[in-house]
Amino acid sequence: MIPTDTVYGLVSTAFRAEPVGSLAGLKQRSPEQPIALVAASFERLLECLPELLGPAAAVARELLPGPYTLVAPNPAGRFPWLTGGRPDAIGVRVPALDGASADVLEQVRAVAATSANVHGGPDPRRLDDIPEEIRAGVDATLDGGELPGTPSTVVDLTGAEPVVLREGAVPAAEALARVAAILG
Repeated sequence: MIPTDTVYGLVSTAFRAEPVGSLAGLKQRSPEQPIALVAASFERLLECLPELLGPAAAVARELLPGPYTLVAPNPAGRFPWLTGGRPDAIGVRVPALDGASADVLEQVRAVAATSANVHGGPDPRRLDDIPEEIRAGVDATLDGGELPGTPSTVVDLTGAEPVVLREGAVPAAEALARVAAILG
């Protein structure tokens, strides 16, 4: 588990299906639900998804790092174990990190990540907020102290118009206004 710029994240390697399946199981989450690809930087994200081009790339370049998860087109079908029921789309995130979390993420390039709670449970802002069954199931934990506790705002960029799928750290209206300004 690592602290992010929003909540504590439950992470695994993003590069193999089995650890991602274990992560989903630990969270008690259906494999049909997507899990985000979280990178250390926009450049690292492009190494993982070289097809990230056009409007989605422009939005990602401007909003990341930050408290957003962007659902981007995935034309090459990369990381199918992360995409849930939508293999043509993938959630991507670059949190604004410093310290040990930034160091870890930079060393591993990217991870699969989701909030460190049981699916549907409260978002963890402190290590003590993470359910014991999750803490017992992880190999390592970084303590980042108390975090803001509001998850990232999820914006879907795969349709004709951007859509906020989850309002989080950034209010929906603000997120849509920023995306509209970027897309001009």
